[in-house]
Amino acid sequence: MSVFLDENSRVIVQGITGSEGRKHTGLMLKAGTRIVGGTNPKKAGTKLQFEKADGSSTEVPVFGTVAQAREQTQANVSVIFVPPAFAKSAVVEAVDAGIELIVVITEGIPVQDSTAFVNYALEKGSRIIGPNCPGIISPGKANAGITPANITGPGRLGLVSKSGTLTYQMMYELRDLGFTTCIGIGGDPVVGTTHIDALAAFEDDPDTELIVMIGEIGGDAEERAAEYIKEHVSKPVVGYVAGFTAPEGKTMGHAGAIVSGSSGTAEAKKNALEAGGVKVGKTPSETARLARQILSGLNKA
Repeated sequence: MSVFLDENSRVIVQGITGSEGRKHTGLMLKAGTRIVGGTNPKKAGTKLQFEKADGSSTEVPVFGTVAQAREQTQANVSVIFVPPAFAKSAVVEAVDAGIELIVVITEGIPVQDSTAFVNYALEKGSRIIGPNCPGIISPGKANAGITPANITGPGRLGLVSKSGTLTYQMMYELRDLGFTTCIGIGGDPVVGTTHIDALAAFEDDPDTELIVMIGEIGGDAEERAAEYIKEHVSKPVVGYVAGFTAPEGKTMGHAGAIVSGSSGTAEAKKNALEAGGVKVGKTPSETARLARQILSGLNKA
């Protein structure tokens, strides 16, 4: 199985005619994703040519609105590649059209906009991944976002991460074991899908045997995840927290990565996770080794 996204997901791309949207639509198609349409009000009625994984060509229709795209294609997933100023309206449009899973790749969205559309989606029953994220991939089944699909194949691990590049590194480090689903939740202060949401989904997925969780400095998301793991997660979890050498009081890369005093430090998060039964590596490679050791123990048992 996979989490949130599978081979039956019907995906549209908001902003498909822009350079990033078009490029990644092509890559998602080559990964086997069922891209059924895209939106651009100014180019409605046109079609874009792409190459599929088997080398054959396919046409993807462009619609004026998400509602039209959903009505004509039965799309249930949207990947958003629009500038920050238009991201809020794009998400709201997808929610109003009944799209179930909305992946917001855009970075630099104002926090007040993210807060508004995340809350709106929660009220209406849509799931958001992101913003400012690489998206979600269920290897061998579908890829909604910008994660390179050739890093790894399907397997028994589940991955949830704040960091895009660390998502890719961990997928590569554990590529021989493979993954059910890898979820890049994004590093902004407000995100639609949290570590806890992903942990709950992986706990319920019968094919996920071990969960890898990547956090980073700032906020208390990892501490809250540690409490959740302690109470609700029976599967083994290994973790990594980026930012052990980060200076205090400075924003580091992601808007949410701000440390103040002892709050939000990598060491504090590591301690909280270990108190929740999580094995935590000091580097991505060490974290991968811990995952291998635990999975090897499960196989022997």
